[in-house]
Amino acid sequence: MPDTAQAPTPPTHLRGVNLGGWLLLEKWMTPSLFEGLEATDETTWCAELGPKAAERLRAHWERFITREDFAWLAGVGINAVRIPLGHWIFGPPYPYHSKYGTNPHPFVEGGIDVLDRALAWAAEFGLRVILDFHAAPGCQNGFDNGGIMDVCEWHTREEYLAHSVQVLGRLAERYRSAPALHGIELLNEPRWDVPTALLEGFYLRAYDAIRAFCPPERVAIIFHDGFRSHREYLGFMQPPRHQNVLFDIHRYQCFSREDLDMDIHGHLHKAGDLWREEAQDIERELKLPTIVGEWSLGLNLEVVSLWAEGPYDHALSRMGEFQRDVAYRAYGAAQLLTYELYRGWFFWSYRTETTPEWCFRDCVERGWLPPRF
Repeated sequence: MPDTAQAPTPPTHLRGVNLGGWLLLEKWMTPSLFEGLEATDETTWCAELGPKAAERLRAHWERFITREDFAWLAGVGINAVRIPLGHWIFGPPYPYHSKYGTNPHPFVEGGIDVLDRALAWAAEFGLRVILDFHAAPGCQNGFDNGGIMDVCEWHTREEYLAHSVQVLGRLAERYRSAPALHGIELLNEPRWDVPTALLEGFYLRAYDAIRAFCPPERVAIIFHDGFRSHREYLGFMQPPRHQNVLFDIHRYQCFSREDLDMDIHGHLHKAGDLWREEAQDIERELKLPTIVGEWSLGLNLEVVSLWAEGPYDHALSRMGEFQRDVAYRAYGAAQLLTYELYRGWFFWSYRTETTPEWCFRDCVERGWLPPRF
């Protein structure tokens, strides 16, 4: 566990990066880990590899994100990281799912030690950390990033809900004195058909579990929109009963047919004008500080098409290299101008193996994003 110390004054505006693909595998981000396997997500990866999983995954933890990466992020002016993690972060016991096969506890242990180290590195370099509960038992969205692709059962069993609350409470207890801890996100991207009332009930339970250890003046609590309008949450988690609550939205333009059929000028209009109007609506109506917890320069569905259907044509497919570079710079700038209206933003993600438009470090080094923030 990181050493306790006086927490520095938190920044008023978060300019951050996700550390995706590290403590929670996504096949499209690190295809080399999945080569030769049928696995589509971390659950089936661990189940398929069995005893061989531990050595491979621990090696990945050591090399994928390092202390040097935290130093580099601080050096370019980034002041926060969002760290996705799975419900198995503390090791067993955790609820069984049939995707585990014959081993009731297939996940590799030791991730919590990596998380301890990440909090220490963040404190060393002055970065704030959001702990993001990204994969819940039973999976909350049916995506690979939820731990089990094509399964969305988290909301169907009280055992899954209770374990999720317990994990969030344990995270709060463990890191309540960690100087780098900025906030805890209750659940990443619950699917649109999870009932809003059930989702709100879970958020309230989780809020209380975290507040038992982390007072509002120390730690923010963050909830995701669940792919639905902010207007479904009007009046929810308001002060004075609930304090230091942030609303999280994710904004991409590569997952709908409408976006895929758009040219670059349409993408710039949506990012710079339509999403700016949305930001003003959210601020006026919801009355909760809001962050954009995920965004990218990705416009090509094919590179993240593990679960998405084609065709995959996109706005930059017929451009030359110079035109693509200009387009990426413009698209990044349009988004940043809008997201600066919020309490903060987090690019997805810091590193990928094969997709530079989703890799923050590549985007900066190629000049698609600013050299300093």
